[in-house]
Amino acid sequence: MKQIRIFISSVQHEFAEERKLLVDYIRQDALLGQFFETFIFEKISAKDKSAQKVYSEGVEQSDIYLGLLGSQYGYEDFEGVSPTEREYDIATATNKSRLIFIKEADNRHLKEAAFIRKVEKEVVRQSFGSYDELQTAVYASLIDYLSDKEYIRRLPFDATLAFNATIEDIDSEKVRKFVHSAGIRRGFPIGEEVEPFELLTHLNLCQGKRITNAALLLFGKKPQYFFPTSTVKCGQFYGTRKEKPIPSYHIYSGDVFEVIDQAVSFVLSRIDARVGTRDKGASVDVDLELPIKAVTEAIVNAVCHRDYTSNGSVEVMLYKDRLEVWNPGNLPFGWTTKKLFFAHNSIPANPLIATPMYLVGTIEQAGTGTEEIVKQCLTYGLRKPEFIQENGFTTVVWRKEASDVKRVIEDGGLNGGLNGGLNGGLNGGLNDTQKRVLEYISENGGAKVKDMSDILSIPVDTFDKIVSFLVKNRFIERRGSKKTGGYWQVNSSRAEDK
Repeated sequence: MKQIRIFISSVQHEFAEERKLLVDYIRQDALLGQFFETFIFEKISAKDKSAQKVYSEGVEQSDIYLGLLGSQYGYEDFEGVSPTEREYDIATATNKSRLIFIKEADNRHLKEAAFIRKVEKEVVRQSFGSYDELQTAVYASLIDYLSDKEYIRRLPFDATLAFNATIEDIDSEKVRKFVHSAGIRRGFPIGEEVEPFELLTHLNLCQGKRITNAALLLFGKKPQYFFPTSTVKCGQFYGTRKEKPIPSYHIYSGDVFEVIDQAVSFVLSRIDARVGTRDKGASVDVDLELPIKAVTEAIVNAVCHRDYTSNGSVEVMLYKDRLEVWNPGNLPFGWTTKKLFFAHNSIPANPLIATPMYLVGTIEQAGTGTEEIVKQCLTYGLRKPEFIQENGFTTVVWRKEASDVKRVIEDGGLNGGLNGGLNGGLNGGLNDTQKRVLEYISENGGAKVKDMSDILSIPVDTFDKIVSFLVKNRFIERRGSKKTGGYWQVNSSRAEDK
């Protein structure tokens, strides 16, 4: 097999030791040595060619450009451009895979700093402080390259069989609720009487009598017993940094659906809102400071696409000026954060977790999640959100200025607006949200649940509760088979009584 050629590019005298160590390490490693060979300028024998010609050909003949950037910019040619930047530009123009590693430094040459800013706009880069950190990062990146190019195959974490776990660790009630919700949202063809093992088989979540990691994270009785860091840590801070005093901090446990719901509720109960009056009923209209869809999508993405082999937990941090959602994960190989602002193909890090989440409407599989966050924030008049790939992945949703919102401090506040909703329907007629749903169904007979949830901008879980209430109290009924169903129409005789 032809070896994959790596061109190592840097200011030679600044990274002389790292260059030599990397060449030796890659050559001697039992796995990497089978696939890769390295090219560094100082190993080339004297030739009747200019140095620029030699390194240009070196880049063009390589498969991977591996750049080490630090504090120095290096020798500049007659146009004021260093060999390292020239090599990077050639790699870009010839569509080479580019791996960039930036050494931490207090002071950088102005041109080196500008070069780094240029690189950061085009590729995902990694930082390092010591050679050991560099070697670890290079190894992980090259393994990702081999996996992405299918030189080697690795099962995703969620498809790996769980150690020392059995079907007894699966919660049958969670399975029943999932089937019920999936039937409503996507016309899932399996009935609620299904046995857990039958559902896991249908979703490819077991092999023989053994279950996968995904099965535990989705339906496990105690997911954190097997995966302690599958929690979500939520914190609120008075200022713009992580510093005491901390008014609120919680660590949420449960399956992926439960930790998402708890984290979303944590944020919604602590952001600002404009609140209407209660003079017409028990419930109130609530205009939240942040779009619910954007908050939910950011948290869902973090839980669904995180790296579950990491010792880090998803973090949801609410600051005075922003919401930050961090997860220990990375974008697919070769992606940059630029891609996330537009519709893109979907490459879930945990496909066996993503599929059930899709079936209950928690996510879409069309790669529109981050684009929806951007759309929702701009529609709300907020700053464009940010996506940051560095030491994990962070989504930043900017809050409104304090003068633009009114904090809920009395009369039940935000929880009264959100949670008083369903109870208000039982005790004092329909609340405003329930009325919106009922009016929409009345005017659009046969409307599908997903379409209504999207059009009315009502979160999935809240919408399912509203629908269950309206059915139970005979305001609406479902028509159509389970497979092709999802159609809801008003029971006109009951509606007249409302």
